[in-house]
Amino acid sequence: MKRTTLSLFAGATALAAVTGFAAVSAPGDSGAVTTEPAATLPVERTGLLCPAPSNSDLAETSYTSFTPVTKGADEKGTAALEAATAESEGEKDDKDGKGEEKDNKGEKSGDKTGEPVVQPKEPGTPATGKTSGGDAPALIGTAAGSHAPGWTVQQTTEVAAGTGRGLLGLNCTAPDTEFWFPGASTAAGRTDYVHLTNPDDSAAVVDIELYGKDGTLKSTVGEGITVPPNSSESLLLSTLSDVEETDVTVHVGVRSGRLGAAVQALDDKTGGDWLTAAADPASDLVLPGIPKDATSVRLVLFTPGGSDADLKVRLASPSGLITPAGHETVHVKAGMTTGVDLGEITRGEAGSLVLTPTSGAVPVVAAVRVVRGKGGEQESAFIPASDPVAARATSADNRAKSTTLSVAAPDRTAKVKVTASAGTEGGTTATKTFTIKGGTTQNVEAPVPAGLEGTYALTVETVSGGPVYASRTLTGEDDDVASFTVQTLPDDRGMVSVPKAEEDLSVLQK
Repeated sequence: MKRTTLSLFAGATALAAVTGFAAVSAPGDSGAVTTEPAATLPVERTGLLCPAPSNSDLAETSYTSFTPVTKGADEKGTAALEAATAESEGEKDDKDGKGEEKDNKGEKSGDKTGEPVVQPKEPGTPATGKTSGGDAPALIGTAAGSHAPGWTVQQTTEVAAGTGRGLLGLNCTAPDTEFWFPGASTAAGRTDYVHLTNPDDSAAVVDIELYGKDGTLKSTVGEGITVPPNSSESLLLSTLSDVEETDVTVHVGVRSGRLGAAVQALDDKTGGDWLTAAADPASDLVLPGIPKDATSVRLVLFTPGGSDADLKVRLASPSGLITPAGHETVHVKAGMTTGVDLGEITRGEAGSLVLTPTSGAVPVVAAVRVVRGKGGEQESAFIPASDPVAARATSADNRAKSTTLSVAAPDRTAKVKVTASAGTEGGTTATKTFTIKGGTTQNVEAPVPAGLEGTYALTVETVSGGPVYASRTLTGEDDDVASFTVQTLPDDRGMVSVPKAEEDLSVLQK
């Protein structure tokens, strides 16, 4: 079962208890339960996890929180991001009833680890928080009521120099129990860490498996890793296996509990970025929004099943689907990671990779590593296979001259509505509607808030047609450096389908 399905099922169960209705029937009724068409309602609680941003003393990190205005949501709500710092029993005893740390005089100690890093404003307006240095902790976030539906937090870090220098970004993720990361590496020159964040009050137990070009990279170190409650751990991939591999697929499986996971990939020559989990294994995949000026694109694939996969490779360009010469198909051996160098596949135009089976359907996970710039000015980022926008997707951290929104409609023509929020420090909302022809990718001219001050959020909604896939590229402010980061925009899961039912309480009399 897909992770999204599990999350929605859990959300639907919780919502049904709150919003469902019951009609009491007479004892003489048939006793049958009559169902009506499901209602789509806003979620009431959302959790997000952000990994520790960097171990560099030169790191400057910003967090941007945004919740789109959602019809039918509660009028009141709260949201906050706080440090993931496990407490000892002694620390717990030193807290008062409100959870505030006290010193020996019974006053607040002033320790900022207990203060929210970001305190979001009302829905429709983004809020930001900043931190610097290499000791910033992972964050655990919770939103409820009006702040919960579609809550999105973007973590963006700028590192001026050193391994992994450049712009690193990711959308903080909901806790889950399984993650796939094709595109990691244990090669010389790469320093990759897998970050695990546990938001719960009980420990999580995790297995980490690595797969290279010849199959499993043997290691017992990755088995039964314990992540303490309300804390985060990072593990260097090269300590899990001493085999050097250019392309590695990381599988994180949670035995007990749940957590957030992400891979921080740092390169000596081409900077670094976050590699977030790919969409669940599937036979048809879309990797949206490869920058048009990409100088190198490397596709990495893995099939977790027992069968090989043969995939047709196509690029959804502004003019239609194109089959790249020399890379018409790719063969993926079962249980082995496959890497394919696609070079400058976009050739100055917007593009998205579309992978489809040539014969039998075999589930696959995939991601691309993209490089911009040349020589000493190169920077890299990752685009994993993504789920579609579906009803609505949100990008929280955008800047007027540094944002590129890419939208792909690999099958049928689709219409999308893009809304720019007010800015963090001022500005008014703006909206545009775009038609994306089937089989194409468009870098759309996304709206910018009038009178913008600060950063803003973009919300993408599917109006008709589809499905559509989207990503947002954010570039650095220095025009001489090719620093950038790309985030895919899957559905924000702000709404959930809740079945309506008429309950017959006469069964209690039998």
